[in-house]
Amino acid sequence: MITLITGGASGIGLALATELRRRGARVIIADISPATEVVAARLGCTAIELDVTDAEAVDAAYEQAWAGHGRVDVVFNNAGIATGGAASELDLDHWRRTIDVNLRGVIHGVHAAYPRMIRQGHGHIVNTASLAGLTPAPLMVPYTTTKHAVVGLSLGLRAEAAIHNVRVSAVCPSFVDTPLLDNVNPGLRATGMGSSARGHIPVPLYPATRLARDILRGVARNKALIVAPLSGRLAWWGTRLAPELAVRIAALTARRYHQEHNTATTRETTEHRL
Repeated sequence: MITLITGGASGIGLALATELRRRGARVIIADISPATEVVAARLGCTAIELDVTDAEAVDAAYEQAWAGHGRVDVVFNNAGIATGGAASELDLDHWRRTIDVNLRGVIHGVHAAYPRMIRQGHGHIVNTASLAGLTPAPLMVPYTTTKHAVVGLSLGLRAEAAIHNVRVSAVCPSFVDTPLLDNVNPGLRATGMGSSARGHIPVPLYPATRLARDILRGVARNKALIVAPLSGRLAWWGTRLAPELAVRIAALTARRYHQEHNTATTRETTEHRL
């Protein structure tokens, strides 16, 4: 099996690359990180430096992958960034950057991979969304918006692509233990959440290595939505059964954030006056 993974130098992408190599697959890692070549060499993968926000660069990278290997069986459009903070704290730069990477990056990957897979007569496009794309997820509204869009893109394309023998899946994990959590709002103005989201996550983090196995199991079964772990599936089912209740529960998280942020601001003001 020949695979291409964007965002493959760290986090979920790296876990996928590692597991795929363990299973004997040929893997192309495409990432903007300066560490891409080192990571790829360590795993025995091909490395491509890639900014997924650049549509021409994405098409060129996918062309390079197809030219070098003759075909690509599975493409993981996985690159993404984390954006956090209350919506009232965010500016348009937060929205633009999140949409550029998390949504346009996936669109660019689909646009490059889909026609090539049609021509080769088979393939599987796997787009990384999030549980935030299936549930009301506060304190990261730009992120949530893009992940809902990735789910919609994937399901709609899946319906079209079936006639071409091309499969499409969306991965919707709950909170996963990756470096993404420690790099919130990269290159953007900080919010009350700070640079790490770990302290704001109410559930245990899921290991990326286990998620990689879940994803590959879902790909093998051609699942439309790959939701993991079990706690994430329960949250998704609960949202489908009682959407209003899910919003009220999510509002408790937002209210707690505002209370903590207001308390911290008041404390800082008082200390400054003293």
